[in-house]
Amino acid sequence: MPLTQPTFAQTDTATPLTIVPEDTCADWLASLDAPAQKWAEASGFAGKIGQALVVPDMDGGVQMAAVGYGTEADRKRARFHVAAALPRLPAGIYAFHSDLDAETLETEALGWLLSSYRFDRYAEQSPSRVQLVAPEGIDAPRIEIIAAGEALTRDLINTPASDMGPPDLEAAARELAEEFSASIDVTTGDDLLTVNFPMIHAVGRAADRAPRLIDMRWGDAGPKLTLVGKGVCFDTGGLNLKPGASMGLMKKDMGGSAAVLGLARMIMALGLPLQLRVLIPAVENSVSSNAFRPQDILTSRKGLTVEINNTDAEGRLVLADALALADEDTPDLIVSMATLTGAARVAVGPDLAPYYVDDLQLVTALEQAAASVADPVWRMPFHTPYEPMIEPGIADLDNAPKGGFAGSITAALFLRRFVTKTPRYMHFDIYGWQPSDAPARPKGGVGQGTRALLAALPTALKL
Repeated sequence: MPLTQPTFAQTDTATPLTIVPEDTCADWLASLDAPAQKWAEASGFAGKIGQALVVPDMDGGVQMAAVGYGTEADRKRARFHVAAALPRLPAGIYAFHSDLDAETLETEALGWLLSSYRFDRYAEQSPSRVQLVAPEGIDAPRIEIIAAGEALTRDLINTPASDMGPPDLEAAARELAEEFSASIDVTTGDDLLTVNFPMIHAVGRAADRAPRLIDMRWGDAGPKLTLVGKGVCFDTGGLNLKPGASMGLMKKDMGGSAAVLGLARMIMALGLPLQLRVLIPAVENSVSSNAFRPQDILTSRKGLTVEINNTDAEGRLVLADALALADEDTPDLIVSMATLTGAARVAVGPDLAPYYVDDLQLVTALEQAAASVADPVWRMPFHTPYEPMIEPGIADLDNAPKGGFAGSITAALFLRRFVTKTPRYMHFDIYGWQPSDAPARPKGGVGQGTRALLAALPTALKL
């Protein structure tokens, strides 16, 4: 599928765009010439986030422009503050004029590029009217790579299941592998049973489009990083059928796979010195005469048995087989990403990416990175005393513990049972969806945690 490639404008002619904090706005206005001051006052410009000021020249063009940057308190309540004003700027090419530090400029420049994203596969979309010249002092190629990786994630999530089933997800992975000379191997249909991926097969066997395990590798030196992404291309809930309202967004249930493919693209395009492996169990959870059933007991790749108490808790089943495979290779770090539980949304809402990890060095690296790149995450506990909740007695594990308590935690504990050899494992229970338009994040599919992970990898893996 064609990839949106957000890029900076390449020109020496651009309109200066001053970034004006609210607490210094009065001084800035006083520095303007009299006509510009009067125009700004008449426009009501006060440096608030989302405000834009355009001062015309004598020919009716744009002499200069400014956007509000709010107060420090305002900036803590939002992200991508410059992008909030872009809808109010006239078409044109702009160049930042600001004394912001390089790290902040990079974030605001990234927000500008992310604002240019359009999902136009099915209907023509108006292109972004405004372009930005890369600010001096930032790593512009890196920012463009990150924006392209995020665009890939958004495109994959936004595509409906009619065009993003398991074969289409495989095609997207193959296209990415070809672009960066990565190797890829795919196990499909009944072959999953032959090579011992029984739970991936069980979840996906009822669908017309066969289940599969996608295995991509890139790099031959450096620490080993394995990314595992949930690829449930549509989730009806299976025989425990979801109500219509809950099924409406289930095209995004492959958001974990979209996130790891977007992150993988960033890693490969940047040429990070590591060995990357991407594992995606791609399935549809459908209803048919051969669908797996409540009270079935499945035997996983790892040999652990799982009692099925709700067929709508299928994501952890396909991830379990993929994690068992990842663990056999004992990489330096395994990261799983999945749109796994509604409990995570209840706990932290749609904007935060909750994650689980026991390694405190990883926690420090990720939290610092997340703050620096405006990609918020929130640590949740692998609370071992809850382990009995996922042990039904009749089998080793329960895929849907009764009671409704700690749903995201028990799902994470379930997954951790399949990573026993690899010392460092991190799990993200993401939402993968922006419920309403926000600066740099139009309504629709969105990456979560990936930019934070990318920024944390040099510290986490000692690159």
